[in-house]
Amino acid sequence: MEIRNKIIDCTIRDGGLVNNWDFSVEFVQDLYNGLSAAGVEYMEIGYKNSARLLNATEPNPWRFLDDKFLKEIIPEKKFTKLSALVDIGRVDPNDILPREESILDMIRVACYIREVDKGLELVQMFHDLGYETSLNIMALSSVPERQLIEAFEMVKESPVDVVYIVDSFGSLDPADIEHQVKKFQTMLPNKQLGVHTHNNMQLAFANTITAMRNGVTFLDSSVYGMGRAAGNCNTELLVSYIQKSSYEIKPVLGIIEKHMLAMREKWEWGYIIPYMISGSLNEHPRVAMAYRDSDDRDKFVQFYDKVTSPEASVAPSAR
Repeated sequence: MEIRNKIIDCTIRDGGLVNNWDFSVEFVQDLYNGLSAAGVEYMEIGYKNSARLLNATEPNPWRFLDDKFLKEIIPEKKFTKLSALVDIGRVDPNDILPREESILDMIRVACYIREVDKGLELVQMFHDLGYETSLNIMALSSVPERQLIEAFEMVKESPVDVVYIVDSFGSLDPADIEHQVKKFQTMLPNKQLGVHTHNNMQLAFANTITAMRNGVTFLDSSVYGMGRAAGNCNTELLVSYIQKSSYEIKPVLGIIEKHMLAMREKWEWGYIIPYMISGSLNEHPRVAMAYRDSDDRDKFVQFYDKVTSPEASVAPSAR
């Protein structure tokens, strides 16, 4: 039986939230070549946001992707396609070339449920320019059912190729994922689905595999799990687990060995107790991230008391 799943490696885009996209050109090139050799279908090479709209003064080539720069970095496309992510209100339509003039194959739109209409306007524009598209609805674990139903009426009529189930807080478990997948399949029978997980509860891999077994096609991951806070599902786990003849684990291990062991010494990501606590409370990890930057970073009981006290801005949410 043919395996339809496709991996989108987000090491540069999501991992950039760990190190402010401080990636060398050599690393990005080695990552692209390694993922191509491994048979990984897509690599998300960064954000296609506008430096002008974000009032950014520092050059940051992976956060503000430039097509001319990308063609210099990757002069020859190999097996792996390239994608970029944009945020609502942070992308200048004038910066987007038609697909035939760009090295990018897919543009993904991230938005919250209240912005789905604006997200779909961008999707329509990227679709008309020839790109594959996805809509990534963030913070899904806190979206009221009624809002989801209203949003999906619009999504169903749009040309978007893939709709993502995004576990932004790393708070979902496999039963939650199965429930979400079935809901999405019922409400969006004409769309392919994707899943993006975070590892706050050590469930990113399990949740991704659960989604895959329930019919989700696009699986987000990152090499060595490098991603914001607790990180993502590991690309090397998916490549070794999914029985697809085109997948080869050794090139991914080579990337980790050559680059990522040293990166892990310099920057922190992955399963860490404050991120576990924020995930268990179904809360955004920003409070935990700030705590890990403080002198009290390893005072876990104090952190738990802080985020569960009645006065706290972060309080436990009902699961």
